[in-house]
Amino acid sequence: MLYQNNVKSKLPNVGTSIFAVMSKMANEHNAINLSQGFPDFNCSDELISLVNQYMKKGFNQYAPMQGVIELREAISEKIEKQYSLYYNPDTEITITAGATQALYTAISAFVNEGDEVIVVEPAYDSYVPAILINGGKPVFIDMKMPDYQIDWEEMQLAINTQTKMIIINSPHNPTGSILSAQDIEKLNKIVSGTDIIILSDEVYEHIIFDGFEHQSIARYPKLAERSIIVSSFGKTYHTTGWKLGYCIAPENLMHEFRKIHQFVVYAANTPIQYAVAEFLKKEKLYLELGSFYKQKRDFFNNLVKGSRFKLKPAKGTYFQILDYSLISDEKDTVFAEKLTKENGIASVPVSVFNHDLEDHKLLRFCFAKSEETLEKAAEKLIKI
Repeated sequence: MLYQNNVKSKLPNVGTSIFAVMSKMANEHNAINLSQGFPDFNCSDELISLVNQYMKKGFNQYAPMQGVIELREAISEKIEKQYSLYYNPDTEITITAGATQALYTAISAFVNEGDEVIVVEPAYDSYVPAILINGGKPVFIDMKMPDYQIDWEEMQLAINTQTKMIIINSPHNPTGSILSAQDIEKLNKIVSGTDIIILSDEVYEHIIFDGFEHQSIARYPKLAERSIIVSSFGKTYHTTGWKLGYCIAPENLMHEFRKIHQFVVYAANTPIQYAVAEFLKKEKLYLELGSFYKQKRDFFNNLVKGSRFKLKPAKGTYFQILDYSLISDEKDTVFAEKLTKENGIASVPVSVFNHDLEDHKLLRFCFAKSEETLEKAAEKLIKI
C-alpha cells in the first residue's frame, strides 16, 4: 500500500532517463544496444588486477573526502603536462563518484533561487534537473545546424545580471561536435568583467579525432580562474560502471564545491582510486584513446555509408549522429522505438536532449562497441 500524502514533486516534468528507457527496450526486444554510452568490451586486465591488489592490501575503508592524495597528485601532474596549468592537489582537485555527481555538486554549490544558468542545447540530460532542484532557471541557447556550433551572439544577448553560470560541453554529447580555440576566446570575451562561473563538462577530453586538439578550459588561465572542470575515468578507461570522476577548480570555488560534495557522497571508491592513480602513469593509454575510437568511428561510418541514413562524422566522443529524414517523417522518438522493436537496433532520439523536444530527425548511436557488434548493427541499418 502506498503512503497517502500530497507529495509535491521537485521535478514534476521529469521522468526516467532516456538511456534507461532505451536500454530496457533493447533488452526486452533483444535488440543491439547502441543507445546507452558504454563499451561492450572489457577494460584492461592490468587495471582490474591493480584494483584487486589494493583490495587485498586492505584499502577498503573510506578514502579522504577530497580523494586519495596519490590520485589527486597524478591528476595535477597530468593536467600540467597536457594543458600547462598547475592545480594544487590539496586545495583544487576533488575525486568524485563519477562525472554526473560532480556536475550536480557544482551546480548545487553555486546556483541559488532565481539564478539563471545558460544551457547549450542539445544538452546532456543531467544539467537541467540539477538547476531546477536548486531553484535556478535554465536559459536555453540552441546549437546551430548542421555543424552544431554555438551562436555566441545569441549567448551574449542571453546574459544579464541574473546569469550565475554557463555550462559548456566539449567534446559534445550527443552531437560529437567540439569547441575550437576561437570559440573559447569568444566565451572569454563574453564573461570578461562579470562574475559568471563556467562549468565545463570535459568527460570525453581524450576522445577527439582528425587532428583536432581538445580545448580544455585549463588551457586558458583567465577563464580557468572562474571555471569548474569535470572529467571522468569511466570514459577514459572503459569503466563506466566504476563511477569515478574528478573536478578541478581554483581554491575559492573548490572550497564551496567540497562543502556540498561531503554531504552528497562523502568519498569515492577507495581501491579504485589507488589503482587509477598508478595506472595514470601509463600516459600512452589515454593519449592514444582518440586513435582507438577514431578507428571505431570510421569502421561504423564506412559500414553505414550504403544506407539511407545521412551522416557527418563526429569530431569527438564515441557517439555518431545519423539523419533519417530521407527514410521517415515520423518523430525521432517514434522512429527510435520502431527501430528498436522492429529492426532490432536501439539508439537515442536527439530531441530528448532539447527542453522543447525540437526534432530534426536525428538519432544518436554509440560506437564504443566491438567490431562484431558494429557489423551486426550496420547490417540492420542498411536494410532500412
